[in-house]
Amino acid sequence: MNAVLTVALKDLRVAGRTRDTLLATAFFAGLVLLVLGLALGGDIGARTPAQTAGVAAGAVWTALALAAAVGAQRAFAQEQEAGALEQLILYPGPHGALYVGKLLGVLGPLLLVAAFTLPAGLILFGAAGAGRAVPWAALALTTVLGVVGFAAGTTFYGSITVNLRAREALLPALAFPILVPVVIATVKATSLLLTGGWSPEVTTWVVFLAAFDLGTVILATLLFGFALEG
Repeated sequence: MNAVLTVALKDLRVAGRTRDTLLATAFFAGLVLLVLGLALGGDIGARTPAQTAGVAAGAVWTALALAAAVGAQRAFAQEQEAGALEQLILYPGPHGALYVGKLLGVLGPLLLVAAFTLPAGLILFGAAGAGRAVPWAALALTTVLGVVGFAAGTTFYGSITVNLRAREALLPALAFPILVPVVIATVKATSLLLTGGWSPEVTTWVVFLAAFDLGTVILATLLFGFALEG
């Protein structure tokens, strides 16, 4: 835990001082929302509440998935660019602790981005009043679980691609196929919450997200040493 907290606090301090990761992630998420809003935001009044909720959920989680890839690229790139990646790997403690620390460092800025992306997306697509009052507490839980899943997958693959010349292109190509279940679950849960509130079907998707997050973090922690050696 000492190694985890040391790495996580170091990354969060760097992110707070430079703000390059936060600004790049926020700008990218906002740009994706704007583009999707221009493409899909027309004729909002002609859609049913279910259609509006589905379009809004899809746009929000598309933006967050792509933003997670942008944020995870910086998780190891800052040490690699400074020539300090080898020293970081030699830090006392298991390699799995390094992964968990990096994961927490990626989660901080990404959760901040999600905090404004979700309401902005719902307002932009007219889903804030899709059928009933917005259940913000349930949406916040779904958002946290979804963001953790995105961060867990992209951080792990970020360690694999950090030394490759085309890491910006390879990271999304490797990570997104694994993250498809998270995208499906978050879009389904969000659209259902917007149209009908909490229901047994939403519970199923939320439980699935929690199980996926836990399994991904455990598996990535165990395999992280092999990823670094590769």
